[in-house]
Amino acid sequence: MDVIHLRLVSPPERTGSVLAVLAGNACVVNVTVHRGAVADPARDAIECDVVAGAANVVLAGLRDLQVHRYGSLTADPVAVAMSDQAEAAAARLPGPMAHVPFWAEVEARIDADATYTPSFYLYLVIAGVIGAVGLLTNSQILIVAAMILGPEYGAIIGVALGVDRRAWRQVGQGLLALTVGFGLAVVAAYAFGVLVRGLGLVPTAYRLGVRPVSHLIDTPNFYSVVVAVLAGIVGVVALTHIRTSTLLGVFVSVTTIPAAADIGVALATSSPDEARGSLLQLLLNITLLIVVGFVTVRVLRVRWRRISRRPCHRLSRG
Repeated sequence: MDVIHLRLVSPPERTGSVLAVLAGNACVVNVTVHRGAVADPARDAIECDVVAGAANVVLAGLRDLQVHRYGSLTADPVAVAMSDQAEAAAARLPGPMAHVPFWAEVEARIDADATYTPSFYLYLVIAGVIGAVGLLTNSQILIVAAMILGPEYGAIIGVALGVDRRAWRQVGQGLLALTVGFGLAVVAAYAFGVLVRGLGLVPTAYRLGVRPVSHLIDTPNFYSVVVAVLAGIVGVVALTHIRTSTLLGVFVSVTTIPAAADIGVALATSSPDEARGSLLQLLLNITLLIVVGFVTVRVLRVRWRRISRRPCHRLSRG
């Protein structure tokens, strides 16, 4: 049984309305009120536990009261919850509702990954260089390592969520971060390629045109589209259900960092056709991931919202 712990700060004159919302849902248990517990200004502190399947309904009611505007609201998933009352409440939920994602948590997780600190760009640069080594040595293992290291999926899904929210500032920041980040990765891969070429260390196989790993990247086709679309769908679903192992598979499926690395290496080794093919692969993957991510977020949100609304009247305490 999954439980969400809510902590609220409310002006005294609004506490009664908050308690009414909490009391109106049988999946809210352990309601505790600390009158005047918050200072400067004096406000009430309220805590409760909510069965996760009903958390979206409860949160919507609290938002309607504008608790977040006049006070504050925080929510934390509970690692271990043992309560017969909560178990009984959870048992009353219809099957589908028991698996409804807590959307506030999902969005907070996406927002946390879509932060563009210096480390975001550093990871992309390092991943680009590792990808360049993998391309020059035809090492699929290093290409996979570069895919896992790259943090770009957080930015991509952040853009998709921004489109869903119509938060165009968030969309602009994400697209700018992706443009700058991948630009730096290309430059880093190019610089490494120039260095290797200048030192005469280009592997013989690569120099002779034996580039199986590179050719997989710089020749986008129907299969590239299929993989990008499926990765976009699975990535959003995995985020809503906190399945990190599935997300790892998504990272390895998406040809973004390898494409950026191949652009740099191809330019450094005077292979403009390969560079163009890799650029197309990069743009194709990013575009499809954003579009499919947006559509999947919208579809899942509408679906789960309908499921959450249907049983609300059955959760009253009677």
